[in-house]
Amino acid sequence: MWKRAPLFLILSAILILVGCAGLSGDSVQNEAGQPFNADLLPAQEELPKFSAETARNGMPNGWNFYRIAPFKKNTVYRLENYQGKTVLSANSKTSASGLAVKLRPRQASNLLLQWEWKALNPIVNADNTDGYADDAPLRILVAFDGNKSKLPLKEKMTFEMANLISGQEMPYATLMYIWSGKSPVDTIITNAHTSRIKMIVVDSGWDNLGQWHKHQRDLAADYKRAYGEAPGEVIGIALLTDTDNTKSETRAFYGDIELIRKNTK
Repeated sequence: MWKRAPLFLILSAILILVGCAGLSGDSVQNEAGQPFNADLLPAQEELPKFSAETARNGMPNGWNFYRIAPFKKNTVYRLENYQGKTVLSANSKTSASGLAVKLRPRQASNLLLQWEWKALNPIVNADNTDGYADDAPLRILVAFDGNKSKLPLKEKMTFEMANLISGQEMPYATLMYIWSGKSPVDTIITNAHTSRIKMIVVDSGWDNLGQWHKHQRDLAADYKRAYGEAPGEVIGIALLTDTDNTKSETRAFYGDIELIRKNTK
């Protein structure tokens, strides 16, 4: 089992999401463009809330910025006072970067992921089934631990490639909740580069832009539906707003993202 639980998410899931070709060993960088070792970041017990902060520039407390590659523009994330509460705004213009939290590993059984978000602008040409047009105004990623030794050789090679490129390991599996422009709600989309990233569409189309959408997902149930097996431990959460593939732009908001343990009594 993989016990290091690095902040991985981005440089694993996102390195694969955007394609590994051409990235260098220092491709994972902070907002200042400086390479960093995500393994050294402390694990959080809880997901820090945006609503607990005041509007300001700079990263929200407890969340870590990741830049994918020197040739990728940064999506701009800022804490804003919007409709009476502090939320995270995401402004993307032909860009792809995100925020992530490394978590203390925890069992996925009876664990709910709850959040709200709002998209303001469509990405007209986005198609999440096409690796060359795979952009989304809103994404939340959940990384899971697991036994990589049982994976097919092709997936093991993908893991090795990501490790060589970034210097850090991919998680065993990633669920990615997305707002998709074309695919229907509840569609499961396997990433074009690896079967270890599964996208689940929770909002679809552009008719409901400008409205808050609230979601609550059973992580174990979603994982079982996507991967056909019980999940390992949850080791991290990330978010991503990207428009680099379609060369477009969008603006969106993330409200608080929470992990809630179901009461089984």
